[in-house]
Amino acid sequence: MIAVASLLALSFVWGASVAGAEYTGPLIDAHAHLPNAKAIDAYVQAMKRNNVGKVLLLGVGGVQKDDPAWIAAAARKYPDRVLAALPLPDPTDGSTAARLDGELAKSSARALGEVHLRQMGRRNIDRNPGDPAFGRILEVAAARGVPVVVHYELTDAAAAALDHALAAHRKATLVLAHAGEGPPARVEGLLARNPNLMVDLSGMHFQRTPALATETGPLDPAWKALIVKMPDRFLMGIDVWAPRLFEPAMLDRLFVWTRRILGELPPDVAERVAHRNAATLFHAE
Repeated sequence: MIAVASLLALSFVWGASVAGAEYTGPLIDAHAHLPNAKAIDAYVQAMKRNNVGKVLLLGVGGVQKDDPAWIAAAARKYPDRVLAALPLPDPTDGSTAARLDGELAKSSARALGEVHLRQMGRRNIDRNPGDPAFGRILEVAAARGVPVVVHYELTDAAAAALDHALAAHRKATLVLAHAGEGPPARVEGLLARNPNLMVDLSGMHFQRTPALATETGPLDPAWKALIVKMPDRFLMGIDVWAPRLFEPAMLDRLFVWTRRILGELPPDVAERVAHRNAATLFHAE
């Protein structure tokens, strides 16, 4: 009985330590923004403290006119850390596709976006992903081998519209930012039907709602099950933008939370979501 009790106690301790283990492998932040030209310095320092190799810097859907300049300057200053995206303010502008083709031909952009297609509440944007102008943008992106990061908050009707757009442009790769804010079952259906869709888990940290987990609580079981089921379809991101999120203590808390959540996944799954999927998608090996 003593031996059995001891074994059970050891098993409990081992299980608790594994459940609480932090992912310590390579990490790419696949979704971030800048609130000003100087914020990148604080962010890179936090990357160094928390062993984050690279960050994809995106525009904010046309909200900030200086996004292109800030992102380009950050990439010049930290070429080994920053992956630059090409901002795309208005995906319904019929002249955008031709302009993007020229810009992508001479740039080293790793993605387009973040493109705000559907955002309810703050901005009340509801654009059809099947819009012909956006379709031409997807064709250019596909030809140039550049994924398109979209902010697209899901409903059943919105998911159906996204299905049609993805089916019409199979050579284009879309990244659904913030997992479309879920729920997991709806996201799973989209992923199952559309091999050209990826999902980033940015902006789902403890400062936001809905969250993958609280600051100290476990990873949501439904999200965990889906990520484990489809480990090659997910990217990890933080989605910093507001200046308060660039305070050193807050950046450290966000990265600690990220590594803790990743640590709840099987090691091979965690490495895919944390690094390998983004490295492949954004050509950041």
